[in-house]
Amino acid sequence: MTSAPVRTLAVVGPTCTGKSRVAVALARRFAGELVNADALQVYRGFDRGTAKPEAAALRAVPHHLVDILDPRERFSAGEFARRARAAIAEIAARGRLPIVVGGSGFYLRALFRGLAAMPPVPDSVRGALRRRLADDGLDALRAELERRDPLAARGIDRRDRQRTLRALEVLDATGRALSSWQRDPGVPEHLATVTVGLTLPRTLLYDRIAARAYTMLEGGWLDEIRELLREGVPETAPAFQAIGYRQLLRHLQGACTLEQAMAETVRATRQYAKRQETWFRRERVGAWFRSPDAERLERDVIEFVSREGFGGE
Repeated sequence: MTSAPVRTLAVVGPTCTGKSRVAVALARRFAGELVNADALQVYRGFDRGTAKPEAAALRAVPHHLVDILDPRERFSAGEFARRARAAIAEIAARGRLPIVVGGSGFYLRALFRGLAAMPPVPDSVRGALRRRLADDGLDALRAELERRDPLAARGIDRRDRQRTLRALEVLDATGRALSSWQRDPGVPEHLATVTVGLTLPRTLLYDRIAARAYTMLEGGWLDEIRELLREGVPETAPAFQAIGYRQLLRHLQGACTLEQAMAETVRATRQYAKRQETWFRRERVGAWFRSPDAERLERDVIEFVSREGFGGE
């Protein structure tokens, strides 16, 4: 006899739409605990540029999967799903409501819909691609991926070295596109999830992205990167491939001015937000909200969640 699915909330959407604030409000209203679904907030020391929850928010409600990895460690959608399912089960066992919050779409799909089993990649294939990366550069590999698997390429940032290599590894090892593997059925659903999507008019969202980037800079983003480097985190660490971190790292290396690094950070973040919006519009979202007023947004989402049958304290 199988157990009943665990009832779960999810708050998703593009960056800068207020997901964290709404999720905290939901947790306080419905006796919940938060499960982070941001691919970068898992890394210790990467705080400013990931919009990691402030200390007050972390004290207000329990957060899971925040600050769990060293920046040198790699993190996959499959590993996220495994850890998130364990956290959700623990939260539910305490009689509290699991609330998943974040904008990493592929991670969320892995959690809620499962992933097809990925094929093993021989070391010879992996090594050959890394030699090509060193010889030809990322742009050449990106162009190849766009030609051979355009569907996968559309979901990968142009500067994301790790995921670009992974997609080409699967192609070379199996002769089959990563996007084809990802369409295969995954594990059966074990969560009964109500998903709330947050969005904003494009112009307002883009303004918020720019304002937040410069607020992060003024708050010590460069100093954080310098400190990470002093602590021995290598420039090649997976966490340093994140938007903003890689641009500011190039500035510290003398490859561009601070103004150029920030302009590229804002541009890349806006492009990322557009991809997030497109991704989540294809997912199973119960309702979308787009109010620029934070308090009204919280009230509207809480009212919707209440109508969905979630009880509060």
